Amino acid sequence: MQTGETATAEGDARPAPPADRYGSAGKTGSKRWKRWVFTAIAVVAGFAVAWIAYVNLGQASIDAERVAFEPRPGNAMQITINVTRDDPDKPGVCVVRVQDRSGAESGRKEVLVPAGAGHSRVSTVVKSIGEPVTADVYGCSYSIPRYMSTP
Repeated sequence: MQTGETATAEGDARPAPPADRYGSAGKTGSKRWKRWVFTAIAVVAGFAVAWIAYVNLGQASIDAERVAFEPRPGNAMQITINVTRDDPDKPGVCVVRVQDRSGAESGRKEVLVPAGAGHSRVSTVVKSIGEPVTADVYGCSYSIPRYMSTP
């Protein structure tokens, strides 16, 4: 075999690619460290995105579930919810809504949940633009609007 040729599986000699065009075979180590650096950066970025998603989208610190709902006269519905929160000393607000036969939201109300026990039960009546057939909790938050917190 001559200089600049490589052997293949069949035993044929194959000429080596020109070093000035493709680089020499000895420079593969310089590409290897770049690959490790980019892989490490990708792994760190992946963990950072996962942590941010966990913190922002993890379990809510205040949550509510519907316990009961009952129709009232005049296109209204009474809804009772159980509110569970991690900080009982902070008041919260929950948004409840009613839906008509088509499933469209036909009424909505914000309900103030005063500070107190970690588990609270709150009832309210929600007016509807049509005949309501069901009620549920849209969501809860510790961010109370200014108009609800002033007497």
